[in-house]
Amino acid sequence: MKRKDYISWDEYFMGIAMLAAKRSKDPNTQVGACIVSQDNIIISTGYNGMPKGCSDDEYSWEREGADTKYPYVVHAELNAILNANGRDLRGSRLYVALFPCNECAKAIIQSGVKEILYLSDKYADTPVTKASKRMLDAAGVKYTQLRTNLRSILLDFTPEEEK
Repeated sequence: MKRKDYISWDEYFMGIAMLAAKRSKDPNTQVGACIVSQDNIIISTGYNGMPKGCSDDEYSWEREGADTKYPYVVHAELNAILNANGRDLRGSRLYVALFPCNECAKAIIQSGVKEILYLSDKYADTPVTKASKRMLDAAGVKYTQLRTNLRSILLDFTPEEEK
């Protein structure tokens, strides 16, 4: 008899996005993204961070003031699209921790992603998110806030022989 407590595809792919977020060096906001084919195959992942070649130690992570992170940080969604290295993303799904901003929405639309599943929409009332939703609606990109009874997944790195 097979076990019944396995996670769904949506929980699995969102889990991959959340694990990718753990790579972010941002002290305030860690966002991860996972792009999946129509056949449930992971195409790419990404997280918010500095561009390749730009040291995480030499650029600001501040949110306010004259020198902030905002001109430099690449968002998780754009990183996942760029990390796909030109693979065809048409018809794919994007799993992401935070609803995409307007700039990421443009890249999502242009790349052919057809569905977004996200966890948080904490900036729903901002002009940036409203613009994002307007463009996604116009382009026919579906977006859904993922709701699940699963609250966490524990990853145990202990080798079997040590348990």
